[in-house]
Amino acid sequence: MKLEFSKYQATGNDFIMINNIDGNYDGFNIDSIPILCDRKFGIGADGLILLREDKNADFYVDYYNADGTQSFCGNGARCSVAFAKQNGIIKNKTKFKAIDGLHSADFIDENIKIEMVVSDLIQKCGEDYILNTGSPHYCRFDQDEVDIVSVGRKIRFSDKYKNEGINVNIIRMVDGGLSVQTYERGVEDETLSCGTGVTACALIAIELEEFASPIKVQTKGGTLYVEAMVENGVFSNVFLIGPAEFVYRGTVNV
Repeated sequence: MKLEFSKYQATGNDFIMINNIDGNYDGFNIDSIPILCDRKFGIGADGLILLREDKNADFYVDYYNADGTQSFCGNGARCSVAFAKQNGIIKNKTKFKAIDGLHSADFIDENIKIEMVVSDLIQKCGEDYILNTGSPHYCRFDQDEVDIVSVGRKIRFSDKYKNEGINVNIIRMVDGGLSVQTYERGVEDETLSCGTGVTACALIAIELEEFASPIKVQTKGGTLYVEAMVENGVFSNVFLIGPAEFVYRGTVNV
């Protein structure tokens, strides 16, 4: 199969984007995803996304991590919205479906603002916290930069999380905002940015550290913002805001 794709990145989190709205790639074998995402033998990416038709939304975001596993991805969702606009599927405001449900999105100047689905409460885990923002996240406050790969792998492959996996975040409070490092399951490495991780860290800071919304969050790949309302530990009107940029397009045989 000859596959037409585009490469997008959102604060350094990069994705292979495939337009399958017309069903032209229904025969695409997801077993090829690890090779396509490999940075030495393939295109290279943190994940792969197929846009599919959805009867109840403008499109469906079918997201796969670099190892072929599925989850929701906040940065990938913003790239999907930008990709959908580039391909004439949408204009500006849109509603899309993903593995965790229905999302709204809008273009705000140079940024894309997407609604996040947060149904869980913050869970305490010793001195740390766990929150699912479309993907599960383990969050730890530490004012020092750490070896996130070493720390992340130790937690992610611990007896408690080794089967289903968990993303691991280190949060630092800086200049009225946050700085976040993330180890991502499915990539099994540090990524330059993680949208669901940034959202989880920001919500924890709002609830437990009394940060005001919106929160500015710095990642190694750039700056994101999180807006949210919270009442009695329950979050609503949660939005992730940041850029999503086209890098290049190409074809590959799979």
